[in-house]
This record gives sequence, C-alpha cells and structure tokens, in this order.
Amino acid sequence: MTTFNNRVYGAAIIKSINSNYNADFSGQPRKLPNGTVYATDKALKYSIRNFWKDALAEKVFYFKSLSEEMSPRTLDETYNLHFGEFKSNDKTKLRLEVLGNILKCLDVKLFGGTYAGKTNISIHGTCQITHGLNKFTENVIYSEQIMSPFRNSNDKSADSTMTTLGSQSRLQEGHYVHHFSVNPKNIEEDVTRVGVEGLTDADIAKLKEGLRKGATYYDSAAKAGTENELLLWVQLKADSKLVLPSFVSLIEVNEGKEIDLSKVSSLLAEAHVKSEIEKIEIYYNKANTKVLSEPAGAVFTEL
Repeated sequence: MTTFNNRVYGAAIIKSINSNYNADFSGQPRKLPNGTVYATDKALKYSIRNFWKDALAEKVFYFKSLSEEMSPRTLDETYNLHFGEFKSNDKTKLRLEVLGNILKCLDVKLFGGTYAGKTNISIHGTCQITHGLNKFTENVIYSEQIMSPFRNSNDKSADSTMTTLGSQSRLQEGHYVHHFSVNPKNIEEDVTRVGVEGLTDADIAKLKEGLRKGATYYDSAAKAGTENELLLWVQLKADSKLVLPSFVSLIEVNEGKEIDLSKVSSLLAEAHVKSEIEKIEIYYNKANTKVLSEPAGAVFTEL
C-alpha cells in the first residue's frame, strides 16, 4: 500500500439536537465552569472506532468486549482474543511482540494507546483529536422524567404499585467543534523497530470516513439526534514544517445556525500558509447545512 507522509490539520463538527452527545457520570451533558457545553475527544473516537468495527469490519483493539460469562475482558484477555497467547517470556521480546501486533490495528495506528498489562507500552498515535466545544450561542440543557415498567426491587412493601422513576437529560441544540491533526512521524520509530506497515493512504481514507460518518452511524436512544455535520481537511505538502493553531477558536456557529469559516479562510489565505498547503477538502450536506466563507480552493464533497 502507498505510504502517507503528509501532515494534516482539520476540524470535525458534530451537531446534536435534543440529544446527549457526551454525558458525564451524572447523565448530564458535560459543561465547562463557564457553562459552555463540551465533549471529550473520547466521545468522537468511540464513535469512529464503533464505525470501523461494525461498518468496515476493521480490527479495533481499544474497544469493550465481553467474555462468554458476559464480563468485560481485561487488556491481556483482549490481546489474546485478537492475537492468541503471548509467545515470549523475555521482557524485551514481549514488548516488541505486543507492539508489533497492536500496531496492526487501525485504531492503535491512528489514535495510539497505553498497554499496561503483561507488558507496558505507550504509543503516540498519528491522529490527535481535541475536546469538542459547543460553538452555538446557547447551551440549553433540559431534563425529563421517565418511567420504568418494573417495580423497584428495593421497595420492601408487598403492596407497592409504583414503578421505578428515572430521568434523562438532553442538550436542546449543540454544534461541537473538534480540532484534529495527523502526523505520520509519530509512529515512524515504532513501525521501523518492529517492521510493520506505517500509515497508508488506505488508513487515511478510513479515518476520513470515520470522521464523516461515525457519530451519525452510532444511533442509540441517548444519541439520537447526534450527527456528523462537517469535516474540514487541510493537507500540507509532504515536506512542510508549518504548524497551524487549533481551528476550534476560529470556527463560529451563529444564531442562524450557519457555520462561519471566515477566520479559518483568512488564516489559510495568508501567503506563508497558502504556499505550504497541498489541498483543502470540505465535507457537508448542502441540503441541511449552511456554511459561510469557505476556504478558497477547497474541494467540496457531500458528507
């Protein structure tokens, strides 16, 4: 396969309407101290991993799986599931064995990971994703009561006729902006050390597809209404040393729910930046998404 050597900067925007894209452990959409709703990078990565595993039948390592007894597998058990029993007892050889095997998994090659089981390894993935901030002007969260069809088993009264009550929380509307970057050199030493394939054009195609479709594909009761809205992909020339800032602070969503890319476009149009760019791609659905001030020369594709 063709090796991918370019660095990339971009943004993935996730729209959430009457939905809960990334809840905290109390079930509420996550909020910064100033009240702005946000989502962790893990929320986006989870949706992408799930899409790769289910829609593309990719081997995904860092994903929950259950044993025959319906218990979550440990890290070493997950390794054994994918690659069989460990073949070496020598500490150095074992590290290389595990490193070489898990680097064959798409999610490890792109997102990296820490292996802290029978051996200890840390891999700096080629794709780094930031937390996503809701850039919509409002952060309206509401809760509603829901009823279970079953009586509370902790209620000791034999005559109790009350079923269990609960609650669920939703964000009325959100447009989460995640910044991401891709740097193939992050795993260069590791792939050379164990002799496996580095980042390829095929890997990048699957990353783009996950960034475009993962959130929409993962359709649960809580996340119904959460969809991929836009993907911006800025690919630098292979020999470029340019470093770009986070696009999160440069992208706005106005009261009319229009995505404003004017600050991004101004940055990319600067002479010292423009000369370093190989291509700009933008993905969204024109039927339901309005984008203002697209970067000059961007190639548009339906999401």
